[in-house]
Amino acid sequence: MKKKTIVIVDDHLLFAQSLQGLINKYEEYEVLAILKNGKELTQYFLHKRRKPDLILLDVKMPVMNGIQTMEWLNKHRPDQKVLALTMEDDEATILKMIHTGARGYLLKDIHPDNFEFALKMVTEQGFYYSSEVRDALRDADKIENTEAQLAQKLTQKELIFLKQACTEKTYKDIAKELNLSPKTIENYRETVFKKLQVKTRVGAVIYCMKYKLFKV
Repeated sequence: MKKKTIVIVDDHLLFAQSLQGLINKYEEYEVLAILKNGKELTQYFLHKRRKPDLILLDVKMPVMNGIQTMEWLNKHRPDQKVLALTMEDDEATILKMIHTGARGYLLKDIHPDNFEFALKMVTEQGFYYSSEVRDALRDADKIENTEAQLAQKLTQKELIFLKQACTEKTYKDIAKELNLSPKTIENYRETVFKKLQVKTRVGAVIYCMKYKLFKV
């Protein structure tokens, strides 16, 4: 069986080597290289080394961090699948990684079984979904989702809010742009997330990306 290949980009060598050992124990995967930062990854590609099926990318790194690396990949290797693997769990960082092309994100304290499942999701289906988003989308996979169908679920104002929520703007910025109070935006958020059956803003973004409802 031909194994799927992975490149790890992480400046914490001990963690990266431990991760390599874990991945190489899986039947379907093997690690091609461990790199310390995004600059080393650009050199990896510029030297025309073997393109991996997946890159596991840390966010906080010296020289060239995860977001800068995603911007480079988005420009020079737009078809490369990347999964963020980080300790950074703030929404702003996650949204930036997704907007620059990451196919999903993992926290480093993830259980090994869930980690293997995430690798499978990204390499085979294109994206990784957290458990709550994955459960919500399981039934949704049975129907065709289009922007027109989404409009049947949401009011026009809720749809406008959702499009704004799929940007990197803060809720305060969205309220100001839509000339609405923060409380009204909070109400839209609760209603829209409930209708989409997601629990976070990141879940809503991934939902819209999955069904290509509008440009994210």
